[in-house]
Amino acid sequence: MPYADIVFTGGRRGGRAFLADAARRTAPAVAVTGGLISAVGHDLAELIGPRTEVVDLGGRLLVPGFQDAHVHPVWGGLDMLRCDLAPLATRGEYLARIREYAAAHPDDAWVLGGGWQMSAFPGGTPTAADLDDAVPDRPAFLPNRDGHGAWVNSRALALAGITRDTPDPADGRIERDGAGNPTGTLHEGAMGLVNRMLPPEAPERLVEALLLGQRHLHSFGVTAWQDAIVGTEYGDAGDPLPAYLTAGASGALTGRVVGSLWWDRSRGLEQIDDIVERRETGTAGRFRARNVKIMQDGVAENFTAAMLEPYCDGHGHPGTGDGISFVEPELLKEAATRLDAQGFGLHFHAIGDRAVRECLDAVEAARLRNGPRGNRHHISHIQVVHPHDIPRFRALDVTANMQMLWATLEPQMVELTIPFLGEQRSSWQYPFGDLLRAGATLAAGSDWSVSTPDPLAAVHVAVNRLSAPSEWEGDYPPFLPEQAIDLGTALAAYTAGSAYVNHLDDTGTIAVGMRADLALLDRDPFEHPAEEIGLTRVLGTWVEGEKVFEA
Repeated sequence: MPYADIVFTGGRRGGRAFLADAARRTAPAVAVTGGLISAVGHDLAELIGPRTEVVDLGGRLLVPGFQDAHVHPVWGGLDMLRCDLAPLATRGEYLARIREYAAAHPDDAWVLGGGWQMSAFPGGTPTAADLDDAVPDRPAFLPNRDGHGAWVNSRALALAGITRDTPDPADGRIERDGAGNPTGTLHEGAMGLVNRMLPPEAPERLVEALLLGQRHLHSFGVTAWQDAIVGTEYGDAGDPLPAYLTAGASGALTGRVVGSLWWDRSRGLEQIDDIVERRETGTAGRFRARNVKIMQDGVAENFTAAMLEPYCDGHGHPGTGDGISFVEPELLKEAATRLDAQGFGLHFHAIGDRAVRECLDAVEAARLRNGPRGNRHHISHIQVVHPHDIPRFRALDVTANMQMLWATLEPQMVELTIPFLGEQRSSWQYPFGDLLRAGATLAAGSDWSVSTPDPLAAVHVAVNRLSAPSEWEGDYPPFLPEQAIDLGTALAAYTAGSAYVNHLDDTGTIAVGMRADLALLDRDPFEHPAEEIGLTRVLGTWVEGEKVFEA
């Protein structure tokens, strides 16, 4: 056997590799040759030659490279290049940063950026009056952290012609005062009224954003991901596809990427031909456009998540609205059936229990007509799932794509979600334990730039149902602790599970013949208390045996 290029070994100080296989095994040594795992075992000394790089695990843990099954790195990179509010937390901090950014960019026609938290504002809705004080001279457009609402100033409202007489779009809502006047927050499809007026980003700027986002993901041990929106959402001119094709063709794209092509809910079945064409031209280097993203509802905090029963009024009493199904359920069934027949994997966004059910119904309709086709459909977010639908994930071979970081009590959950869901529905939130016990396949993603792309912070929440130390926003008890999952299962979801929905079958586990996509952690979290999982950091990241990040 030839000498290995790299040997990871526990040596005298211990250390091991988590293989992420079905048995959750570990091994004390791993060898890499020609970009592939060439050996896994105990004594690999005979593979160490004069040019072999020896990495002493030294009590640390080697894992398969994390795979983010739902993320937006181009938009995340753009946020980092623009007025980035994500590191901040209060109204005062946001306004100070916006004012500072506007002063530093006097020639920008618009002030763009985002990342604010809804919990920083009463009712989760900031006002144009506040933003006018910080940016009085030009329009400003600042989406919130989850991307389902935007803060705009009076200049932007005027430029878009939004007044008290402007009707709400079918897929969104204009926040208004008691007299019906717009107050400065636009929800869901209403963002498009302003978004369509934004100046287009230069192609090279989107490539810059992608590579910045890629570096950020690699720093957290992420070696592959699924970009959850490849297309133009709400009329935005920032389609990530050209950036991926450019970076893929040049070799600058070091991560493995599956693109989920955007389903335009303003159109119908006629767009399928266009989506097929985009798939045919959407391959370059390590990028492949092979899935379709369908956003079936909004979010609970602005009452656009689709619920089986109306929202509560905040005091436990029944309200009136039950959210929005962005795609009419019968159309969703037909679209899912035709896309499934074309070989697409379906990547659904579903927050509310009605939206989850509608997506499962759509997959069921596709299977009835097409039979099982192995396209690995998955539903992201799965915030509120009716107990009757839990077993359907396994029965229909639908993967539960968890955003594990969100399954915790924090101000937005406590103030803007639970009071309006009510006691029973609140107990159905993020049912990871129930899905696991029902035999569902689990995958994981961050939804960055909505929230941190740090997989270890998310795994911390999945195991503890408490916020990770880096995300702490107050002292709360564990949130529905019966829905916690064990550390091995959480790590496997973020590696092997996400590799499954990404169709990257030669990655996601550490085994002979698999690609050497790896991440080295600074400790072995199995050997430390569960409450310390979120303190774990990544020391190095490799893609096909090539180091792409070093702490």
